[in-house]
Amino acid sequence: MVEYKGTREAFTQAITELAAENEQVVFVSADSLKAMRATSFAEKYPDRYIEVGIAEQNSVGVSAGLASAGLMPFIGTYAGFITMRACEQVRTFVAYPHLNVKLVGINGGIFSGEREGVTHQFFEDLAIMRAMPDVTILVPADAHQMYHAVKAAALIDGPVYIRAGSGREHLVYEADTPFEVGKIRVLKKYGNDVALFANGFILNRAVEAARILNESNIRVTLVDVPTLKPLDESGIQAILADCKAAVTVEDHNVIGGLGDVISMVSTKSYPVFMERVGLQDVFPSSGGPEEVLDRYGISIQDIVNAVKNVCKMKRGI
Repeated sequence: MVEYKGTREAFTQAITELAAENEQVVFVSADSLKAMRATSFAEKYPDRYIEVGIAEQNSVGVSAGLASAGLMPFIGTYAGFITMRACEQVRTFVAYPHLNVKLVGINGGIFSGEREGVTHQFFEDLAIMRAMPDVTILVPADAHQMYHAVKAAALIDGPVYIRAGSGREHLVYEADTPFEVGKIRVLKKYGNDVALFANGFILNRAVEAARILNESNIRVTLVDVPTLKPLDESGIQAILADCKAAVTVEDHNVIGGLGDVISMVSTKSYPVFMERVGLQDVFPSSGGPEEVLDRYGISIQDIVNAVKNVCKMKRGI
């Protein structure tokens, strides 16, 4: 089984293989070659590595030009630098003209920002990209899924945002598990007391919480939502109709991310009792990634407690 150190190494492996298959694939770096762990790509394909320096807005403009000429540029840098610093460029020069640019944002979430602190903890990126028309948003759970998500992104005609991590991601999936764009995946169906939705690098905590709950005779349906756009509304509706209660878990602000997505589907088609586990609209502090998640209410026990609370609401207790 292939093992990657983290999502960045998985990205480099995938784009290197894509470059071998498709001469239109190029990598655009905003002084981010080492951060992306992509040095090996630049060494193998020096004519397809474009360095613009610390100029993220320019990297998007350059990529738009490359895509306009028929190439398939992948931009890799910190998630906030793509979605915030270069937000206007992504919107106006990539999304609006529907250009085939792939955006890969590392250090997504608060799980990633141990060394640099809040300036490099990006918990608004998914909300920003969700509000932007015509952008596919992929949130792989681990390095294995990252590899397949990059391959899947190359098959999509148009802009794609892929959320990557810091290298500390826990493996959840087997190496050969495909990444299916636009579909949810039921990881475990212990029962239908509560639907437990999660995505990204926090998924391993939801897996452990589901196991603990099962030992307490609370049976959840654990669901990965790896694509935020386009959303698998029919799949989510079916889960909500079966469980009639839901908890969402995300390494992101609870505003604009997975919790809002599931709430939107529920409000539209199947109202249920619900709780959202995530960053509660505050700026987090620096610290070890596991400790920071625990400090800000995204611990395994927080997930367990949220499910128990929703169970009580569902039963009218």
